[in-house]
Amino acid sequence: QVQLVESGGGLVQPGGSLRLSCAASGSIFGIYAMGWYRQAPGRQRELVAAITSGGSTNYADSVKGRFTISKNDARKMVYLQMNGLKPEDTAVYYCNVDSLTKGRTWGQGTQVTVSS
Repeated sequence: QVQLVESGGGLVQPGGSLRLSCAASGSIFGIYAMGWYRQAPGRQRELVAAITSGGSTNYADSVKGRFTISKNDARKMVYLQMNGLKPEDTAVYYCNVDSLTKGRTWGQGTQVTVSS
């Protein structure tokens, strides 16, 4: 059984920062990409950032320059540092892991609310 557990969400004022973490556990091998998606009420889930096993990164235009994705392969963790948060960043954030053994696996999501 594979499980992804996100943490680090919460309420923050505009301009503030949060760091999301996602830990993968269980029988998951051959990870070739990890990423973060988000879904706001009434909107489709969208890619926020992704990182490949080789360290290449990809960001949504709306977060470039503000968010940074990183990973720790030994611990099977992926992180999302979010700076300069805006109200439009409010959403449930989901991490995902793409692996040879399990395909795409999703976490349960963590709420990020940006409000004064």
